[in-house]
Amino acid sequence: MTENGPLLDGRHAVVTGGSRGIGAAIAVALAAQGAKVTVVYAGQDEAAERTCAQASKHGTPAKAYQCDVADWQQAKTICEQIVAERGRVDILVNNAGVVRDNLMMRMSEDDFDRVVAVDLKGAYAVTRHLLRSLLTSPHGRVISVSSVVAQMGNVGQTNYAAAKAGLIGFTKSLAREVAGRGVTCNVIAPGFIATDMTAALSPRVTDALLAMVPLKRAGTPDDIANAAVFLASDWAAYITGEVLTVGGGMGM
Repeated sequence: MTENGPLLDGRHAVVTGGSRGIGAAIAVALAAQGAKVTVVYAGQDEAAERTCAQASKHGTPAKAYQCDVADWQQAKTICEQIVAERGRVDILVNNAGVVRDNLMMRMSEDDFDRVVAVDLKGAYAVTRHLLRSLLTSPHGRVISVSSVVAQMGNVGQTNYAAAKAGLIGFTKSLAREVAGRGVTCNVIAPGFIATDMTAALSPRVTDALLAMVPLKRAGTPDDIANAAVFLASDWAAYITGEVLTVGGGMGM
């Protein structure tokens, strides 16, 4: 909020993977700053509706669209529908992602392919299909959610690390392509964040991860959402092609 009102008043934000966890927190935080929010989700209808209800409390109706972002044609159809029904897109948050962890010696081709398809190709598909709309915005923003794992690696996550590292290269290259049109492209790299996914980890694994965090605590989805609001706002208008690590010092 500024003295002139919400930071993102009147802008339209699309958040993929927005039904729960980090994506839901980002969607609600953007709505709290005045953005009209569209949630793209894979399959959890009730969670998506809850996110939209929370976002809509801030004054602008949110809407959810179901889509497997790794499916090129599905992504194309949904993106065209979003623009037709909801109007120009000003902010895109590529947050959709899956994990299928395993040691390399045990990792199947399907597990590798699916993670890369959703986490990397999905970002490409949605960005590609919304890019024309983003280029018409005076406040165009592409924000992709990567991970500290992309920069430091992690046992059992060669697929995830590869996809998230690819997302960084993708974003930096896109930033160079669209900078002349005033669109900024940046990455948020979360560290150990308390979500449903990390809650399923064993106490031994959780303790080992927390030992790597200088601040000695897990982050929250709101920590990531705050970074997304900043990068989406005019306060970050001169920042592009950067990776903002939000990990309590993890990976430094």
